[in-house]
Amino acid sequence: MDFALSEEHLMVQKMVREFAEREIAPTVKENDRKHTFDRSILPKMAAQGILGICIPVRYGGAGMDYISLGLTCEELERVDTSARVIMSVHVGLNSLGLLQWGTEEQKQKYLVPQAMGQKIATYGLTEPAAGSDVLGIQSTARREGDHWILNGEKMWISLADVADHFLIFAWTDMEKKRARDHTGMSAFIVERGWPGLETGTIHGKLGVRAGNTGFISMTDVPVPAENMLGLEGEGFRIAMSCLDNGRYTVAAGATGLIRACLEASVKYANERQTFGVPIGQHQLVQQMIANMVLKYEAARLLYLRAGWLKNQGIRNTRETGLAKWFATQSSFESADDAVEIHGAYGYSDEYDVERYLRNSKGAVIYEGSKEIQQLMQAQYALGYRSDKPLRCELPAYDPEEWQREA
Repeated sequence: MDFALSEEHLMVQKMVREFAEREIAPTVKENDRKHTFDRSILPKMAAQGILGICIPVRYGGAGMDYISLGLTCEELERVDTSARVIMSVHVGLNSLGLLQWGTEEQKQKYLVPQAMGQKIATYGLTEPAAGSDVLGIQSTARREGDHWILNGEKMWISLADVADHFLIFAWTDMEKKRARDHTGMSAFIVERGWPGLETGTIHGKLGVRAGNTGFISMTDVPVPAENMLGLEGEGFRIAMSCLDNGRYTVAAGATGLIRACLEASVKYANERQTFGVPIGQHQLVQQMIANMVLKYEAARLLYLRAGWLKNQGIRNTRETGLAKWFATQSSFESADDAVEIHGAYGYSDEYDVERYLRNSKGAVIYEGSKEIQQLMQAQYALGYRSDKPLRCELPAYDPEEWQREA
């Protein structure tokens, strides 16, 4: 058992940390205040290889492993959640789904430009009346000749108004839809610009204001039959496997947010004085800081274990869900304590901890709320749930294979 990061991991960590501090930190406060998504960050991330960090070189990626993806997300969210969200949807929810389930033709057409950052991708599962209840989605796809015709609306979709490619889930068997049989759901790769596809941005969010969140509206959108991802009826399995990857990035990112709260709190506690001493000398402040240390170290170990399992090609739904649940709830609690430590200043956007608190709440809800995660963990413990094999698993990391040129 080796807890040390490799030289490559340390290199990735340093590169992303310097990138985030150089390219994201200087403008994040302004973008957050203006609710502005900075599109210029995307080509900069692409130039660093970040948007394809864990995609094999032959598919346009950097050929790094899944732990590198986690470290990237931790460093990005340490500076701002909106940057990590890009990784969650573009890489975790979409590109890794194509790597796992796509045909070679689909990978060449869609995964390669995504890994290179030439195209941006997102994931369309949630709907106005269906979030945790995935089988409650209403989007449908009917077969007409060599196309599928998609209808429906997706809501709360990160990068909805930015993405070029969309991974959309819809019912293809109406009888199974009525019976809530998940084998009637399928997945489709959809492109911006196709007739009947419209997107828009949601305004007035509590947090992640520097990120783009919106909706996707589909009215008789024609999708070529070859753009079905996986087999007909595998949509639910694909959706859940993509969530395993997305939740991993969320867990790693939330760990970075805990660290940001800890760093900000330590700095302020050593500077601010009350009753003639730095507030860091007060025991209740020490208690809050100690709790952040505990939560950071535990969250980091949980997501690194999930990343190790991914590297081995072992299904990790339980481990990733546990990491996501613990890290996101801990980041919310740490941000709440950080605001408390900062006192009145913590209630102002003069200090970053106010933004940390607003941003932290979203991750407790999306990609499987804390309540869903609790139920899953209980069901695993009780023997009601097991990690049954999928038709295909996320490929294990093989450095020689992944860094091989096409």
